[in-house]
Amino acid sequence: MDFMQQSTLKINGFNNSHCQLKMVNYEAEENSISHETHGLSEKHLVVRRGKPFKLTLWFHWQLWNPHTEYPVLEVFLGNHSDRIIVQISDEQHDPQGWSAKIYPGDIQSKSVTIHICSPVNSPVAQYYLFLHIETMHRSRSTFEVGTFVLLCNPWLKEDPVYMPLKAQREEYIKNDCGILFTGTPQNIHARPWMFGQYEPGVLEACMKLLQVSRWHFNNKEKDYIRRADPIYLSRVICAMVNCEDDLGILMGNWSNDYRDGVSPTEWSSSADILHQWALSNCKPVRYGQCWVFASVLCTVMRVLGVPSRVVTVFNAAHDANSNLIIEENFSSSGEKLPGPKDSTWNFHVWVECWMRRPDLGSAFDGWQVVDPTPQEKSGGIYCCGPCPVVAIHQRFLEASFDTRFIYAAVDADVVRLIIHNGRVLKRTMDTETVGRLICTKSIGSDLLENLTQDYKSKTKPQAAGYGRYSGWRGGQDRPMSRNVRMSGRPTPCLSSSVGNQEDRSILGCSQMSDGEEEMPPGLEVSLSLKGVPTVGESIVLCVTVRNNSSSSRVLMEHVNAQLKEYNRNAQESFWKSHKEECIKAGEVLKLEHSILSSEYESVLADDDIMNVAVVIKDVLTKERFLATQEFNVTSPKITVEIEGGGRIQMKKEYKAHVSFTNTCSSSVNGAVLTVEGSGLLQGKQEARMAILKQDEKIEKTVTIMAAGPGTKVLKATFSHSNNPKAISRTFHKVTVVSA
Repeated sequence: MDFMQQSTLKINGFNNSHCQLKMVNYEAEENSISHETHGLSEKHLVVRRGKPFKLTLWFHWQLWNPHTEYPVLEVFLGNHSDRIIVQISDEQHDPQGWSAKIYPGDIQSKSVTIHICSPVNSPVAQYYLFLHIETMHRSRSTFEVGTFVLLCNPWLKEDPVYMPLKAQREEYIKNDCGILFTGTPQNIHARPWMFGQYEPGVLEACMKLLQVSRWHFNNKEKDYIRRADPIYLSRVICAMVNCEDDLGILMGNWSNDYRDGVSPTEWSSSADILHQWALSNCKPVRYGQCWVFASVLCTVMRVLGVPSRVVTVFNAAHDANSNLIIEENFSSSGEKLPGPKDSTWNFHVWVECWMRRPDLGSAFDGWQVVDPTPQEKSGGIYCCGPCPVVAIHQRFLEASFDTRFIYAAVDADVVRLIIHNGRVLKRTMDTETVGRLICTKSIGSDLLENLTQDYKSKTKPQAAGYGRYSGWRGGQDRPMSRNVRMSGRPTPCLSSSVGNQEDRSILGCSQMSDGEEEMPPGLEVSLSLKGVPTVGESIVLCVTVRNNSSSSRVLMEHVNAQLKEYNRNAQESFWKSHKEECIKAGEVLKLEHSILSSEYESVLADDDIMNVAVVIKDVLTKERFLATQEFNVTSPKITVEIEGGGRIQMKKEYKAHVSFTNTCSSSVNGAVLTVEGSGLLQGKQEARMAILKQDEKIEKTVTIMAAGPGTKVLKATFSHSNNPKAISRTFHKVTVVSA
């Protein structure tokens, strides 16, 4: 049934009334344009709270008798209802309460247009609307008018998600496609992601998500009431995006075994994931990792009307024990060892949602971190946030929610230990690596916007313990409406699982491992790369050693290369170098090492990170010095060319030409080029070659056609039998317009 003009059902009533409702015109086109909800649903009227929308009621014979009858609307949400007496008036609506008005010019002989306005603090939900024609004698006829979906309203100043700038609203509410940034700070990969909030069924899946949450099952009426609050909404949706505690959308998997699902790297659309979850009766979709969790959360929050954006933190710390210290262990030959539960991910992706924070004070309004990747529990469930970005920047670590954990992710210190036979030989602290770059997509373009300064101040506190913050800037009210404390950085205390008690000394004290003495650094060691590492080329490592002492030294140099994934421990070494060097007093020694392409191509995949470390040992004093680098290697590109460019008309066929040139140092066997695209192409199409020689090209031409408008993504992947993982992949954005 067309929801824009629906026949009505009489529920009950007296028979002698000549006022019988025939049908309702939901004025869907006009309402959706006025409420900025056009395209969100083909099944429901979707409007925003605090802003009037209109319905036209058509009657069989005539309107109610104004002398003996009067209309009353009743809005139901769960077991709660609000009666709205319909008034004939040309006054403005009050967004603080329900109101219904008929303007004098909107009354016809058999129809009337009613303008309805919800309170600005209305819960986000699907509502049921009824019309009562009542008499002075308290008898009435009741008609079922239908349903409508009410969303947050970032266009309205009184709404706690109000966002003042039009360009921001266009980007963070209405844009259906984003850019995800992955890789490393030195070599960033950008890939499109289709949020897909205008895809059919996505809004319905988002509303279903609210209805199957644990909070709704536990207390429906309380859940409905609390849905007015974007703080509550964000925590519920954050928990529901993962499936750890409930009927959530995505199951996480970091094992590399995705045979019973989809590899997280293969997803490029939130709509595909939401459709699969809704159609499977809320069974979790397999599988997701951080950027997938975050992108789905961003889609749901945009649909619900909360401005949201996906944010990447490069070198993000996972501080499981909340001491703001991440420990990394290395062998005496430079091999990175499996460490404790704490870790540093090369990148981590979360979401920022825009809202006011009346629970903390107006100084904490604005962007809030919400992280749906299931890492640690918050309040007994796997969710994280909302945490004010300003609280992270100002180090109010007790501000709700999960500020200490999120602060550590962007600003923890890294302690690196050189260990031999359970004994700590060297300890260094790195205060710069964590949170090296924090970024998101720019407004109105696909360029990177640097957010690092929003999270991190230029200086870090050195004093231990907690202290009240009394220097709030800007002449604003004190930012706390409760006891929120500012935390200085505590004196770091190691919790290493290696060595004896003496080895676990407090950093900053002179105590070292058995038999070691604290010595001034006579050497300075650094490690860098020459150029941008690219598949098919040698990786050139540059080790620089500066001798600050007044005597020559004999050194043993150990260089080690390992592969790792962005969030995992390093694998066994695939390349090593050991040699002795001599350095004169005051000399700067520059050493170069080349890892040939033939030495890494057989083990490297598209998403792998390379960890390289150098340990310099003074043969005489036994001093050791460590330097390390983690980087990704640029994969050979897959080229995608679409007939007519990247803008196509819906329901019209276009040719897409996809090709890959083998830039590796040798031929590869079993080459496969795969092309697929949800909403563009049915299934997967492949080109295969038994042997793809060096500098030879593999190609595939496919026919694409889009059934609906919006942004789509065409994905291409290259793999070969020499390596079980994909060697290269690309995501090509396609804009589909109406014919």
